Amino acid sequence: MKIWGRADGSNVIKVTWCLGELGVEYERIDWGGPFGGNDDPEYRAKNPMGRLPTLEEDDGFTLWESGAVTRYLCAKYSMGNMCPESLRGRAEAEKWMDWSSLNLAQFNSVYLDHFFRLPEDQRNPDAITAATERASEMYDILDKVLADRPYLCGDTLTMADIPSGSLTYRWMKWTPNRPSHPNVEAWYDRLAARPAYQEHVIAKNRAAPT
Repeated sequence: MKIWGRADGSNVIKVTWCLGELGVEYERIDWGGPFGGNDDPEYRAKNPMGRLPTLEEDDGFTLWESGAVTRYLCAKYSMGNMCPESLRGRAEAEKWMDWSSLNLAQFNSVYLDHFFRLPEDQRNPDAITAATERASEMYDILDKVLADRPYLCGDTLTMADIPSGSLTYRWMKWTPNRPSHPNVEAWYDRLAARPAYQEHVIAKNRAAPT
């Protein structure tokens, strides 16, 4: 199995953390960002969007979109655990995965632009403040859900936790004057204690801005 994508890409981190939790061996290929290759014709044949990551299996099967890749891996290697076996349990997990991609991921792109990507004279503190306020409302929702359970779908980690959990490191470490969400913070501590999270999320993220 190959994973195409640079180690610190937010969507690549999502998939490599998932693989770490599953204990599945794979080869990761540096691709995108400083490594280029997004518009390479052979890569576009695997992933017509040219984005990251792309999964490629030995028989030539390819899959892109990090949420789809995470679902596939959990169903293939951990049905009944990381992927809930019941229809309703799986729908609950997929709900949180989609929710994170649609609502929580927005702060990440703003942070990356205004902490790292843009030239200093183009960075806008007001954009950070606005993104923080919007994300805080989403973390209010997570905080309520996590009040009576250790993970988003109950007592154990599932694929539901992967998208939001992979971004929450950046929320915790990069957000200036971060609002308090005690249940989210306890959830993050549980995630951060997991070896796969330490290896694939914490170690692969950029240093927090000063």
